[in-house]
Amino acid sequence: MNGLIGKKIGMTQVWDAEGRRVAVTVLEVGPCPVVQVKSKDKDGYDAVQVGFEAQKPQRLTKAVRTRFEKAGVAPCRTLREFDAEGDAVKVGDTLTVGVFDGVKLVDVTAVTKGKGFAGVMRRYGMGGGPMTHGGHSKRRIGSIGERDLPGWIAKGKHMPGHMGSVQRTTRNLAVVQVRKDDNVLLVRGAVPGSVGSTVIVRKALKKD
Repeated sequence: MNGLIGKKIGMTQVWDAEGRRVAVTVLEVGPCPVVQVKSKDKDGYDAVQVGFEAQKPQRLTKAVRTRFEKAGVAPCRTLREFDAEGDAVKVGDTLTVGVFDGVKLVDVTAVTKGKGFAGVMRRYGMGGGPMTHGGHSKRRIGSIGERDLPGWIAKGKHMPGHMGSVQRTTRNLAVVQVRKDDNVLLVRGAVPGSVGSTVIVRKALKKD
């Protein structure tokens, strides 16, 4: 399996074999039941669809509930597809954090913390205007367009707006520990998202 669904528990610190303190993020990865196995002959591509976290059946549509009933799997809150990488996986199997045994680097995808509406100084680190007495553009954006033709604002101009709450991937995080008994994966460094948010953990694609 190429990856699994998990949840961000928080950050802590551990000591490595050489006695150095390492800051790690604790991820609860799995257990993930296999809901569907897709094949190139039937679906046009090969993939394994897995679920994570229990969900009340009444909160799902009838079509989605039927899919879980056919698979013989309890309803799940989150569904994602991964590459099986040649592993023999069938519907009803339960995948755990043991998938990452022997893996050195992982990519973690999550939705970042939402910051609400933010100005350009907070959002993009702009310097702002003069803060002395008499300055009337202290935290404003300043000029945003041309005086001459065409006279419009260029596409992609940094402006005030919504900050955060976007999907981001942190690549090449080192795997520090794989704790199978607790379904816990410890990775070195920080992971996007707030505590308790859903994360997608994959084997590193672009290894350094």
